[in-house]
Amino acid sequence: MDQVSKAVASGRLLPGEQMPSVRALAEELIINANTVARAYQDLVREGVLETHRGKGIYVADRRRVFSQEEKMRRLDLALDVFLHEVILLDLSAEEIFKRLNEKLVELTEKQSPIEETIND
Repeated sequence: MDQVSKAVASGRLLPGEQMPSVRALAEELIINANTVARAYQDLVREGVLETHRGKGIYVADRRRVFSQEEKMRRLDLALDVFLHEVILLDLSAEEIFKRLNEKLVELTEKQSPIEETIND
C-alpha cells in the first residue's frame, strides 16, 4: 500500500494508469494474492485506486476523499512518526526545515504534470 501511495504521490503512477492484476502482482512480489487483494481494496477505499468492473484496477483521479479534520489527523500521525525519527538524528531545526523544504519543492515539481492533467 505504501509503495503504491508513494508512487501515485510522486507521479510515477499517473491517473488512469492500469495496475497489475492481483495474481500478477502477487506472483511478482512472491506474496499471497489475498494480501494484494486486501491492499488494493484499502487503496480503493482511500481513493488512491478505482475499480472498473471487468477491466481491472486503475490509479484514480485525484479527488478530495478526506474531510479537513481527517487530513489534519493523518498529518499529525505522519508528523509524529517523522519527528520521532528526526530527533534521533540530532540535527538542528534549521537543518531539518531546510531539507524538508527541499523535499517539498522536489515532490511538488514531480507532481506538476499530474496537477495540470487534473485541472484540464
